[in-house]
Amino acid sequence: MNALFEDFDEIAELAAGLDDASPGSRIMAVMELADSADPAAIVHLARAIADEDSGVRKQAAQALTDFDGPETAAALVSALTDSDPAVVEAAAISLTELKDPASGDAILPHLGDADTVKLHACLAGIKELRRPEAMGPAIAALQHADSGVRVEAVGVIGWLQDEGSLPALRDAARDSDTQVRRTALAALGFSKSEHAEATLVEGLKDPEWLVREAAAETLAKTGGAACVPALRPALADEFWQVRVKAVRSLGKLKATETAIEIAPMMDIPVPNLRKECAAVLGEMAVPETAPFLEKYKDDPDPDVRKNVRWALGRMGIE
Repeated sequence: MNALFEDFDEIAELAAGLDDASPGSRIMAVMELADSADPAAIVHLARAIADEDSGVRKQAAQALTDFDGPETAAALVSALTDSDPAVVEAAAISLTELKDPASGDAILPHLGDADTVKLHACLAGIKELRRPEAMGPAIAALQHADSGVRVEAVGVIGWLQDEGSLPALRDAARDSDTQVRRTALAALGFSKSEHAEATLVEGLKDPEWLVREAAAETLAKTGGAACVPALRPALADEFWQVRVKAVRSLGKLKATETAIEIAPMMDIPVPNLRKECAAVLGEMAVPETAPFLEKYKDDPDPDVRKNVRWALGRMGIE
């Protein structure tokens, strides 16, 4: 008997365990089918996802994480309406592991679903598949009452990286929810347009530091003329997390004229900030900043010491 038939017999034998009267035995059968890593197991796991026992259904939803394709996606989508929230959660997580764009065929019809949980999971599942057909439903979902749905919708739009979506992302950057605004600003990183840059500059003035942090990090990706002037005030933000991103962005922009503004930040008692400042000052290698760095050659934080010594070495100082 050739290997093809041997594999078929093995999967069929494992699948027979799904008919056992004991839920525990059926769970073991699901686990063994998953361990086989054989695509032929998908049809049997799809059957198990409709088992009468919720434990079996949950295990099947988890097992499908190791598989891909339209059949897998269809089985997982069907589990999103399960009566047991644990099964729904497992299926939603497995959906996000899909990588085959063809898997989107089973998800696309549900991107306008009235069920919030199902819609949230389907948007999250199709995001990394980058299906252009998802753009329209995702933009429509930006009007959804649930902020979690809106966050996932922004994610879908951002992954598609279409300049035509900029008006929708600009609107999302002004959403009432902090996480939606933050996600929208991060999503603008693909665009080099003045409109994206202007939205990010506006985001640097947001009342929430998490949003300002995202704006400061993303702004450098646009590389426009307004970037450096907009980031300079962020160096004095009340939250050090925002300052870290502003410093890193100015480094990426090679804005050496800001080195003398960054250098005094070495005196701030936040190791992560000193570490970032030292790294950027090393990249800029402006000699006037050396005195600020030399004070921290023996910093108690090993990462700060490492970056300081590297930065001084870049300036020819031992």
